[in-house]
Amino acid sequence: MTAANIHERRAVRLRLAFAAAGAVAVLFPIYWMIVTALSTPAELRGSRFSLWPAAANWENFIGPWSKFPYPTWILNSAVIAVSAVALTVVINLMAGYAFAKLRFPGRDVLFLLVLSTLMVPVQVVMVPQFHLVVDFGLLGSNWGVVLPRLAEAFGLFMARQFMMAVPDELLEAAQVDGSGQWRTFFKVVLPLCKPLIAVLVIFTFMWRWNEFAWPLIVLKDPESYTLQVGLLFLKNQYGQDYGALMAMSLVSMIPMLIVFALFQRHFVEGMARSGIK
Repeated sequence: MTAANIHERRAVRLRLAFAAAGAVAVLFPIYWMIVTALSTPAELRGSRFSLWPAAANWENFIGPWSKFPYPTWILNSAVIAVSAVALTVVINLMAGYAFAKLRFPGRDVLFLLVLSTLMVPVQVVMVPQFHLVVDFGLLGSNWGVVLPRLAEAFGLFMARQFMMAVPDELLEAAQVDGSGQWRTFFKVVLPLCKPLIAVLVIFTFMWRWNEFAWPLIVLKDPESYTLQVGLLFLKNQYGQDYGALMAMSLVSMIPMLIVFALFQRHFVEGMARSGIK
């Protein structure tokens, strides 16, 4: 075995060691959430450190689930998140195509203005958004949560950067064959955007599923609350019962893991081709 091969093997082992250490650092908080969710209050208050509870305490899951309308809250969160994902992804894709491939006066200036909204804290626009929701009679409804945040500047930026890489010759060939802008978008551009769609779906679902402040402001009836707002009630009820809090927090993570598992195949490619380093 040559010195070069030995050096290469050592480099591979070093990279694997760093990757394993990074994986442990990332996954340990989730592991500790699981341990806390399965521990009894006595074990959590005890001074003895343990990497796993003596016996799984499933009451941390059953108790809060039976006392609060968690199925309803989960359904509300799912309706809001899925509706927001469907509408936001469509808007971002169409706007990204317009900014990337269409020529119209003020295009670049308008795109910079859209990007400038990323520097505005979301808390600044909550008051005017709330007034709009009230004026349109959407206060207390799911549409009051979904509609004000449909156009995401970050997603539009990613869509535009991704579609800039689509060859103009491909679009010109489609137009020569008699294809209009709509048909070109749906038949030529959109089939090439599977990685981009995966990234937009994952990010949008994550943001909307985890959103707390805006649903808390808009929704009034406890039966219409989302899961994240419902966790606030659990915190007030089980303030010192960390096992129950962690159990329900774990439940709230499951849909995000499912969505990521479904779309992760195209996630890395979409991030790379969208210009996000």
